Amino acid sequence: MTEARETAVYTHGHHESVLRSHTWRTAENSSAYLLGVLEPHMRILDIGCGPGTITAGLAALVPDGHVTGLDREPGILERARTVAVERELANVGFTTGDVHALDFPDGTFCVVHAHQVLQHVGDPVRALREMRRVTRPGGFVAVRDSDYAAMTWYPGSAGMDHWLDLYRRVARANGGEPDAGRRLKSWALAAGFTDITATSGTWTFSTAGERSWWSGLWADRTVASAYAERAVEGGHATREQLREVSAAWREWGTREDGWFSVLHGEILCRREA
Repeated sequence: MTEARETAVYTHGHHESVLRSHTWRTAENSSAYLLGVLEPHMRILDIGCGPGTITAGLAALVPDGHVTGLDREPGILERARTVAVERELANVGFTTGDVHALDFPDGTFCVVHAHQVLQHVGDPVRALREMRRVTRPGGFVAVRDSDYAAMTWYPGSAGMDHWLDLYRRVARANGGEPDAGRRLKSWALAAGFTDITATSGTWTFSTAGERSWWSGLWADRTVASAYAERAVEGGHATREQLREVSAAWREWGTREDGWFSVLHGEILCRREA
């Protein structure tokens, strides 16, 4: 196996508040830009699959094909396997690996997909080159990443302004790029792609239930996840400051006029013959 090249630290970790968000994700709400090119026979690699809910959704859409979910953390793959079993999917499997050095032969997959991955890696251009390498000619590399600086909400909140500044500083200190969404096309060009469709998509949280869920998971993540530990250990915030940010999230979640939008950059790159 090629030596792994991962250099960044995954900012969020796998605290329950993180998985609360990740298990909400589906192929439909997180990969809609890709679904139109899928065909029943395709072999797909889903990089950074986490708890496997998107992976399972993709597997259901390629019943005559196969989906491989890949993540660097073996523990989370047990949860992904459980999701596949619960949905009675026989055409999906899971393995560990590093996107910078994929342990697959050239041209193995029809589609290589990564959702919210490149913002957390040390060398996104190298990662895209590896994704391109294991994609067969005529196949697709599909990537979607949020862009933190482009996130917006109402009403304004000094505490949530502090959250955004803090998160971006912690993510960059960990070797990642929190504003990855706007950079995806540039990275793809640097990786050698020439046939690139660049789009964007959003998640919006505005109903009472949506506000409660979104604000609650971020309020919890701010004080109890690996992100919180790294914020304190890196000298970016004190525990008291994190509690203040958490409280700001909860207060925003109670606002009847509250609205939050997450912008994602998307690229669908066809590998030339």
